Amino acid sequence: MTAKGTFDTANWNAEQPYEDRDGVTLGLVTMTKTFHGDLTGTSLVTLMVASTPVEDSRSYVALERVEGTLDGRPGSFVVQHNAVSDRGAQSLRVSVVPDSATGELTGLRGEMDIVIDADGGHSYTFDYTL
Repeated sequence: MTAKGTFDTANWNAEQPYEDRDGVTLGLVTMTKTFHGDLTGTSLVTLMVASTPVEDSRSYVALERVEGTLDGRPGSFVVQHNAVSDRGAQSLRVSVVPDSATGELTGLRGEMDIVIDADGGHSYTFDYTL
């Protein structure tokens, strides 16, 4: 099955880098999201971010707990993000953590694609099975 929609981000909280050496910084960020569309609800995201002296080379890993309703089924689940920008060439994988889903979403598996359009709007396509 496929769910589609948009989401808003808020409450971006970047802590001071916990390591800053030779132009490479490691930091921690938390933020929230509100989902609209086939997935409605909210999430809390915790990101670990690595920045380099090359503007377009960086990465982040994150865990995100989503609570809401997916195609009419209430519950929660966790997704793991793995993102890399290698001099502007970007890759992102957002996967459901196996057996993290609760409620009517128990057994959920899948991957989410995130797109940020030119005006900064965020959308998702979530391919999943139950």
